[in-house]
Amino acid sequence: MSATMAVEDFTTAADPYRRELLAHCYRMLGSLHDAEDLVQETYLRAWRAYDRFEGRSSLRTWLYKIATTACLTALENRKRRPLPTGLGGPSEIPRDELVERPEITWLEPIPDSAIAEDPTDPATIVSTRESTRLAFIAALQHLPARQRAVLVLRDVLKWKAAEVAEAMGVSTAAVNSILQRARAQLAEVKPSQDDRPEPLTAEQRQLLDRYVTAFEAKDISAIVQLFTAEAIWEMPPFTTWVRGAEQIGRLVDLHCPAKSDDLRLLPARANGQVAFGVYMRGPDDVFRPFHLQVLELDGDAVRHAVAFFDVSVFPAFGLPETYPEPRD
Repeated sequence: MSATMAVEDFTTAADPYRRELLAHCYRMLGSLHDAEDLVQETYLRAWRAYDRFEGRSSLRTWLYKIATTACLTALENRKRRPLPTGLGGPSEIPRDELVERPEITWLEPIPDSAIAEDPTDPATIVSTRESTRLAFIAALQHLPARQRAVLVLRDVLKWKAAEVAEAMGVSTAAVNSILQRARAQLAEVKPSQDDRPEPLTAEQRQLLDRYVTAFEAKDISAIVQLFTAEAIWEMPPFTTWVRGAEQIGRLVDLHCPAKSDDLRLLPARANGQVAFGVYMRGPDDVFRPFHLQVLELDGDAVRHAVAFFDVSVFPAFGLPETYPEPRD
């Protein structure tokens, strides 16, 4: 087989797995950019070894093995990527100065379009959210790298213990032991599973309409009504986070620099969840990226909002450089 034919053969066979491998690397690393780099490395390693692939396992399993090994190597000298809620307790006085920690490698969101063939399909939304929701990815960050890999392969991808053992070069007994420890540690920090992901209801769509209206008007009273009594608001790279609808309203009122009609929101999808690209009016009346909000809903209210102030993620979500004004 010529080199050209080998490349075409490998590309045809391996490309269908690219999105799910990106999701796998993202679960391991908590970073879209790092995951993209590791997927590229996975495909390069696989291409170089493709002539030695004997087919004893499926190509998909082989690619996952390479990707997992690459992720474990990448994680050797890296700290976990937290959200602010993973670093300390909530602030009780939003009037306090916000503490910014840009030196921390924060958890990053991932667009549904990067890991799902059809991110508008309800069934796809459910499966995507179950395994990439922000709270779950943040919880995975508490696990050591090997525990993280074993738990993802066993509990997310549903591999058999023997398959995981072969992929990681350990015994089946070791896999079972690692999995037990990982589950025990994750149980201490993992999110509640009470809110099974479902397609948005009519009431939730109305909630999101009210959400956009309230934030664009900076209507603090209306904003407070959007959240549950114990809702959480966090916003990396700021370590400050608050709990409770009233506290969220005070935080937005006191620390958001926008005035009424200074914000615009564009819908997006991140981690299988509702998201909005938030734009703020500049001195020239142009609305530019301000932050990306990812929401966790609880019935017809918001229970958790993460506002990512790293606007470099906007292009990955297909969000424009400026808000498309004027509007009707």
